[in-house]
Amino acid sequence: MQDTLLLGSEGIKKTILHGGTGEIPKFITGAKVTFHFRTQLCDDDRTVIDDSKVVGTPMEVVIGNMFKLDIWETLLSSMRIGEVAEFWCDTIHTGVYPLVSKSMRRIAEGKDPVEWQMHTCGMANMFAYHSLGYDDLDELMKEPKPLYFILELLKVQQPSEYNRESWALSDEERLKVVPVLHGQGNKLYKQGRYQEATQKYKEAIICIKNVQTKEKAWEAPWLKLEKTANTLTLNYCQCLLRMEEYYEVIEHTSDIINQHPGSVKAFYLRGKAHMEVWNEAEARQDFSRVLDLDPGMKKAVKRELAVLNGETEAMAGEEAKNLSIHLPGPEKLPLINYWNDFVGPMCLNAPSARELKCWLCCF
Repeated sequence: MQDTLLLGSEGIKKTILHGGTGEIPKFITGAKVTFHFRTQLCDDDRTVIDDSKVVGTPMEVVIGNMFKLDIWETLLSSMRIGEVAEFWCDTIHTGVYPLVSKSMRRIAEGKDPVEWQMHTCGMANMFAYHSLGYDDLDELMKEPKPLYFILELLKVQQPSEYNRESWALSDEERLKVVPVLHGQGNKLYKQGRYQEATQKYKEAIICIKNVQTKEKAWEAPWLKLEKTANTLTLNYCQCLLRMEEYYEVIEHTSDIINQHPGSVKAFYLRGKAHMEVWNEAEARQDFSRVLDLDPGMKKAVKRELAVLNGETEAMAGEEAKNLSIHLPGPEKLPLINYWNDFVGPMCLNAPSARELKCWLCCF
């Protein structure tokens, strides 16, 4: 069936490809809508940008939760269950699609979409790094174009018909649940259940970031939410340290430090992570910065430096032991002397004793 019609919104044209059944469902605030989608360019080839059926997972949105691509709510609200429809949408409706697509692609790739939004929103990330990480989305962000959305409506669940996860909550509900999740995470951390604690902290961070994206960056409401998000992120990093995920700790704390260079705890946790992966210079630099920002941390920093110094001395002792290797034989000459006196002169391209020492230190 090919019915072409204009919806009540400017810049939208709908074509029904396959009729649905029953009446149009009630798309009330809080209703969860499940659907498949395919996004195409309006070029001669109808180039496919995204396709949920290829990924194998349908899309879900909750009506009234200010989904970034809110035009989809308008499109879906015109459909019946089982209906497949094609919507042509002008650029006034498609400008933010690249940001939405980036999040969906990261999920499909098994990546965290909040690194997702853990420290900055998608728009801020784009301005910071000048790229969304996908060439086609960068091009579309640079020059917005009309798009075709082919939607297939699978089901509509009313608020009382499903368990609402944090992403499906209203902003007011999200802000209320954050301290609850924070407290649960702290309790799990004290019990040594670090993996479970990270899930609580992460869920709370997502709630905060979803609300924060609707505030103007660096103004008072935004900064208040940012402070809470950073506290949760640093708690998350403490769990990661216990789980020996040191490079992830370095990544998340560096994000915070880049935005907020006065964060003492971020420097401290990053210093501990650097120490664990034997980035000695970076660890010392971070601990020094901790003392500059908060002299009251002197005792804690002294304790960490004592551990670092002990490990450095142990490593030096091991290197010295390697350099005292003896060859079999009655003369028992040290390997360095043996090289200088016997082997070196016989080899045209033989390394010097200093070069040999450096080579040995690599083992």
